[in-house]
Amino acid sequence: MKQHQLDGLDEQILRIIAGNARIPFLEVARACNVSGAAIHQRIQKLINLGVLKGSEFVIDPQKIGYETCAYIGINLKDPESFQKAMEALEKMPEIVECHFTTGKYDMFIKIYAKNNRHLLSIIHDKLQPLGLSRTETLISFNEIIKRQMPIMVDADE
Repeated sequence: MKQHQLDGLDEQILRIIAGNARIPFLEVARACNVSGAAIHQRIQKLINLGVLKGSEFVIDPQKIGYETCAYIGINLKDPESFQKAMEALEKMPEIVECHFTTGKYDMFIKIYAKNNRHLLSIIHDKLQPLGLSRTETLISFNEIIKRQMPIMVDADE
């Protein structure tokens, strides 16, 4: 995947909007000591390059009744079933992330459930029928760190 060289202004803009994606461009412009038009152009450039992938509202799963967060390592019986399994996982609204991985698992998912009973139901009723050889479930007690990738200046530059 192609990396893009960011200049100091790009890095400054990214730091500011990573903290608050809804900050008005004029506030970003004042903080960066440039015009609003310059900020608008830079942000559009970062979107076009794929550096920025939009902005979103973040829903707190616990506030809407999903009290259990779990990570599940999945091993498939048949490697040929990757596509079919992936399509089925995509249709399950409780699954918020799915990664193909190296090492112990074929896939690793992040899932939210209303409680442990609901989680067990998802595993037995929705996941097992996908042709899994085994799963390993880790329940998260609490999220300690969640942040955007920090914008850091490369020491080699």
